[in-house]
Amino acid sequence: MRMDGDESGNIEDRRGDGGFGGGLGGGFGGPGIPIPIGSGLFKGGFGLIAIVVIGLILGIDPISLLGGLSGGGTYVQAPSPSRTASRPATDADPEVKFVSRVLKSTEDVWGDLFQQIGRQYRQPRLVLYRDATQTACGTGQAAMGPFYCPGDQRVYLDLSFFDELASRFRSPGQFPQAYVIAHEIGHHVQNLLGITGKVARVQDGMSRRDANAMSVRVELQADCLAGVWASHANQERGGRMIDEQDIDQALAAATAIGDDRLQRQTQGRVVPDSFTHGTSAQRVRWFKRGLESGDMNRCDTFRAQQL
Repeated sequence: MRMDGDESGNIEDRRGDGGFGGGLGGGFGGPGIPIPIGSGLFKGGFGLIAIVVIGLILGIDPISLLGGLSGGGTYVQAPSPSRTASRPATDADPEVKFVSRVLKSTEDVWGDLFQQIGRQYRQPRLVLYRDATQTACGTGQAAMGPFYCPGDQRVYLDLSFFDELASRFRSPGQFPQAYVIAHEIGHHVQNLLGITGKVARVQDGMSRRDANAMSVRVELQADCLAGVWASHANQERGGRMIDEQDIDQALAAATAIGDDRLQRQTQGRVVPDSFTHGTSAQRVRWFKRGLESGDMNRCDTFRAQQL
């Protein structure tokens, strides 16, 4: 992957601030579980999907981890963090430069696409941290993987995730990393368009199975929006940003984090009613739809008869 060009000024570096203890619902022990997800579907939501996956991996009922949920599945937003000070990233680390260039590319692409529909794109911040950090949605932990918090419109990323993406999920290369960032930016796009709030309202009062099914549509749409970004970013670079190998690596990453694949690996069986992100085939299909069309209108998973 060739990701050259300008760097974003919206990177916050908290890696020297030290971690914050605790977590959501009592914290999670166990190894790092890097899943490139976390849409914040419920009101003020934080890492809901990541928590569900963590529950599956640890063999725990995911609902029991969501101690902040009141009736109807509405998330009770954590108090605003008392410590949010950060600084621009000045690290010359190649990974930081890469992340910053990917973020700048998403800003350019979505800025143009929003302008075409008569909207203004508000650029999110991307926070680099280690181990744990405070967010407007609660305490974020690296074990949850990258996530987006709609409460402060920030994407949170512990760079150690990229190492586990290559080793644990066998998805090496930079384009899978860019796909992860673009997926979280896709959740930001959903938030700006009002989709996140509408989904939260619809999910109120839904059964667990129906709420999960709605979450799948949200996540697949974010995959499609990541593909839309990649399509436009590649065109802007004369088709030289990515090649077939890059695409294959990104598709392998999407396959590796399908609900069916994760459940089969962690619990030996597949429970479709508990899916929150979609199957491997669905994630690949919607990412490819965005990549091949470059049209955000093709990402309407909510009206799709077949996912």
